[in-house]
Amino acid sequence: MALLPLLGQEGGGGSYDALHDVVMNIKASDPLKRIEEQLRKCVKCGACRASCPAFAVYGRETAVARGKVALARHMAEDDLACDEHLRQAMSRCLLCGSCVEKCPNDVPTDEIIIAARASLARRLGLTSFHAVVGQVIRRPLLMRLGALMASLFAPLLFRKVPATSGLRLRFPMPFVGGRRFVPAIAARPFIGRFPEVIPGQPGRPTVVFFVGCMANFVYTGVAEAAVALLRHAGCTVIIPQGQQCCGLPSMSGGDLATVCDLAERNLQELERHQADYVMTACATCGGALHRLYPRVVGKCRPELQPRLEALAAKTVDACQLLENLGLELPGDFGGEELRVTCHDPCHLRTRGLTAPPRNLMQRANGLEFVEMAHADQCCGMGGTFNVYHYDASLAINQTKSSAIIASGAQVVATGCPGCMLQLSDGLKQHGSSVRVMHTLELLAARLGKGLK
Repeated sequence: MALLPLLGQEGGGGSYDALHDVVMNIKASDPLKRIEEQLRKCVKCGACRASCPAFAVYGRETAVARGKVALARHMAEDDLACDEHLRQAMSRCLLCGSCVEKCPNDVPTDEIIIAARASLARRLGLTSFHAVVGQVIRRPLLMRLGALMASLFAPLLFRKVPATSGLRLRFPMPFVGGRRFVPAIAARPFIGRFPEVIPGQPGRPTVVFFVGCMANFVYTGVAEAAVALLRHAGCTVIIPQGQQCCGLPSMSGGDLATVCDLAERNLQELERHQADYVMTACATCGGALHRLYPRVVGKCRPELQPRLEALAAKTVDACQLLENLGLELPGDFGGEELRVTCHDPCHLRTRGLTAPPRNLMQRANGLEFVEMAHADQCCGMGGTFNVYHYDASLAINQTKSSAIIASGAQVVATGCPGCMLQLSDGLKQHGSSVRVMHTLELLAARLGKGLK
């Protein structure tokens, strides 16, 4: 009814233009209005049920993709109460992309769920956890300070548990609890340890390295290994000092304002350098730059779309790039012989990038590669899914941990620091001594020299 006065008594052109502007503003402000066409593509065939890790645990229609799409349609039509129960239902998704990969009708369920969470955040406000996350990842200095404090006070906050078992909190903390095993925070972040530009050999590619938060603050050995391998391949390596978080922790909570802000900052920073590739060593960061930036941020900020698409076209995974470059490792490796298996991160599997890490490891001396069962199944991390639904994430991980142990491997390799965190926790919950490493760490160790 509020729109009727805009039509005027005669329905003049000016009034029509005003109404059109109102409608467009609504679409611009409501994330669900921007994906109305995608919402109608789901025919409820149920193909998503077989591949959904959340449905395997919860067994509820609201946990599977088609159920969430139905809820999102009702939200868009304003005939469903938006409350904490609905937010809880929408949170039961790992954004792994398995349903998108298997959908015969190409329904972009991940985009739909992100839009639904953003719409809920607009109506109900951000959760306390995601409000804090957004404030922290927008401020690099605050992140560095937090990491430094965590490193300094680690002896007070954490206790070491038996060999190979990592660290545990001394007392429960909000959103973390006291049950999970956690890695130590690095004493010094990775960014800043190297010059911004590391010259390579003439005629070899120039690579911008998008580090990611986990490799910058926790698994710094991954980033060091990436640099060592790129230098071995003769590449010029650029590590932009002002790069930010990719924003996926905020995207999972519906905080699109933070995501768009970070995406624009990263664009500006990555575009400062002319490069052949933008490389990630984190499957999640790669998924953000390659898929979700153009598909989600681009809908919010259409003026950025051409730049986002250009960035996506240049974005490659580290193993993908190294295989394309024909990485050759020394044949005289004299270190530890290891039996290794491989876990496929969801954001690499859905991009068809499962072969490169296997090919590289199978060619490396000192590695005996064995394929494990269920290598392509989600580990249960799912970003903030692991925070809100820890028991469910461990239940999803149960099959993965059992398969790793059954393989007889000494090491499980993966291409995502987030998966490293989840796999380590799951294996330690089983009392297993199997080591979790990034594929790049395994390969760099085969160089036969320090990672400098």
